[in-house]
Amino acid sequence: MYRFGKRLADIVLSGLGMLILSPVFLVLAVAVRLTSPGPVFFRQQRIGAGKAEFTMLKFRSMRVDTPSEVPTHLLRDPYAHITGVGRFLRKTSLDELPQLWNIWRGEMSLVGPRPALWNQEDLIAERDRYGVNDIRPGLTGLAQVRGRDELPIAQKAAYDGEYRREMSFALDCRILWRTALSVLSGKDVSEGGPSEP
Repeated sequence: MYRFGKRLADIVLSGLGMLILSPVFLVLAVAVRLTSPGPVFFRQQRIGAGKAEFTMLKFRSMRVDTPSEVPTHLLRDPYAHITGVGRFLRKTSLDELPQLWNIWRGEMSLVGPRPALWNQEDLIAERDRYGVNDIRPGLTGLAQVRGRDELPIAQKAAYDGEYRREMSFALDCRILWRTALSVLSGKDVSEGGPSEP
């Protein structure tokens, strides 16, 4: 029953978010475009519910010559690839705002496991153990508020599995609240972390 209500909330909140934040979208788009050559948005293939691939959107925070199908933590020097505006976008998580469009389309949810890259076979396999790949990925999730970039893949998948088992309105509200606090404080963000796709 909650999954229906969750989807309805995703549609309403993502739609309102895009409408209310449209001036912020415009300012960030202009900032990205004027400070670095290349497109405003970064598009990347990710794994959604049922392991179906979809194109996830972000504001582009890295140079256009950065390998696009490699997790940030596997780059030799992640900071060398990040643009000046990109550092701010990633630190504040504002680069994630375009995923409101993915949520509105039904490819993602506000809360759920962060979508894996299509080639992150180790993470996908770990999530299979917990049935996590059966649910929509999220803008934020239980693993993000319990460690984010610092979590090893096995622990991240275990937290994702816990979320799948315990999924509820109250849990989603707690995760969204802790996400807001984490973003405001800049806690647990490191470009060299072992797990964040």
